[in-house]
Amino acid sequence: MTGVSSRAWARPLIALFVSSLFFLPLYLVLANVFKQGSQIVPHPLALPVPPTLDSIQAVMSRPDHLFWYGLINSVEITAISITVLTIVSAMLGHYLARSTSRFATVTTVVLMCGLMIPPAVIVVPVANVLRATGLMGTMLGLVLVYVGYYVPFGVLVFAMFTKTIPLALEEAAEIDGAGKFRTFWLVIFPMMRPASASVLIFLGVWIWNDFLNPLIILGPASGTTVTVGIYRAIGEHQTDFGAVFALMFLATLPILIFYLAFQKHFVKGLTGGATKG
Repeated sequence: MTGVSSRAWARPLIALFVSSLFFLPLYLVLANVFKQGSQIVPHPLALPVPPTLDSIQAVMSRPDHLFWYGLINSVEITAISITVLTIVSAMLGHYLARSTSRFATVTTVVLMCGLMIPPAVIVVPVANVLRATGLMGTMLGLVLVYVGYYVPFGVLVFAMFTKTIPLALEEAAEIDGAGKFRTFWLVIFPMMRPASASVLIFLGVWIWNDFLNPLIILGPASGTTVTVGIYRAIGEHQTDFGAVFALMFLATLPILIFYLAFQKHFVKGLTGGATKG
């Protein structure tokens, strides 16, 4: 009984400790973004008393419009990338889940191998390809990089979810005279809403938070996103930490709102296909 009682106490303590590790960075940002800039370094953990919006107002009214340019670019890049990724991944995932050909099997293996390649490993060859095709320094080049790299993840989610959709629905549509293309878009794709939400959330967060690819492909001067904007706001002799925390806070809000809008389908989309296949 003593051993069981000690484990019962240990689990909530461990959960509290792990939760505090994740909460501490969030607390630092929330506390310091509403604090006077002169109070951040000497008292980083103190509560913002009295709270102020000076840092946020300063960032939003910068003469170079760093935040607004980064926000527009990030929204454009993320929206285009996740839209293309969702459409391509849904179609390819459905095909691979329904096909039993050798080509489909090989394609699945190749795509799954792509999930094991870290982005930093292929930065140089990707940059060389973009430079050779004239896409280096363009948003189109960055979008194509995202689509190429994240398609395997989207295909995996959609292929697993497709296995939970009864094949009889597609057969019934075919009997009614609908072709494969029409069947997919009118019958199957609307049923993939949970999987689409999961892909949109995951890839939206990853692309929005990406720092390395925009920095290298767009360049730190010719183009910027919200993450690169934070980097550009930190100079060699930077002392305005209030502006840095304000940029971090403002950069998080859009993707947080995006997550809340789709979160009700999030878990269902991830668990789809876990019990069938």
